[in-house]
Amino acid sequence: MDADMSHLPEMSDIVARHAPPDLSRSAVPGLRLYGSDAPTRMVSVNYDPMLCLVVSGGKQTILGETVYSYRAGDCLVVSAELPVCGSIIETPYRALSFDLNPATIAGLMLEIDAPAAADQPPPSGIHVTRLEDELLEPMARLLRLLDRPHEIAMMTPMIERELIWRLLHSRHAATVRQIGSAESRLSGVGRAIDWIRANYAEPMRVEALSDLAGMSLSTFHRHFRTVTTMSPLQFHKQVRLREARARLLTGADGAAETGFAVGYDSPSQFSREYARQFGLPPSRDAARMRESLMPG
Repeated sequence: MDADMSHLPEMSDIVARHAPPDLSRSAVPGLRLYGSDAPTRMVSVNYDPMLCLVVSGGKQTILGETVYSYRAGDCLVVSAELPVCGSIIETPYRALSFDLNPATIAGLMLEIDAPAAADQPPPSGIHVTRLEDELLEPMARLLRLLDRPHEIAMMTPMIERELIWRLLHSRHAATVRQIGSAESRLSGVGRAIDWIRANYAEPMRVEALSDLAGMSLSTFHRHFRTVTTMSPLQFHKQVRLREARARLLTGADGAAETGFAVGYDSPSQFSREYARQFGLPPSRDAARMRESLMPG
């Protein structure tokens, strides 16, 4: 059943009081808090496997060409490391997320004899639903630990186990089982994603990635697109361009040097693909980003 939303104002207040300005992790291991009192422009971020709950306001996230919109009372499960763009569209925005650790999930699956889901197709990378009441309670208790710091070390592992147990019996069960299964299709796609992230500046052979994932080439293409909404080549390009944007923001190198550093052989190709992705050529986009970060 969907959750009783009467807890959300209390949770929004806790997030507002404890959310760090730099969106760093909270005092509770695995718990992140997010808050904004004004809409934001679309920014590039990386999502890790997590459970996220919006307690007030609303946000829009774009993965590839797929747009996800979610508001207070909605939750999303992210099944893999994904490059996305996001903007806050309704304020005040308050949200929290909790990391989904594959090893913790796998251990609990063994204890409760949950099926490993190895032969099932992988879930989409982002799954958005209304929150279920069984998930709201442990999320609220996890958040309340911020006001009870002396309980964090003892209670966090217990609440994490309950939260994962309830996820394994929720509408997100198939996704969570695949996150925890080393032999699942999602795990194979995850190995390919990890390789791309670690070697984004190197040439990429899709055949080698399919071997790494343990799938035939056609099966790998199909499952990779299911998880990321992109082909491996499109995903590789996005990772390169996002790394280039982060480098440009520091101002250490110019556009041509940055393009070479992330794997482009042609400055003109780099500039063209960068502008197509971010709306402006590299140098102008970097100047705009630095200006937006200046105080006042």
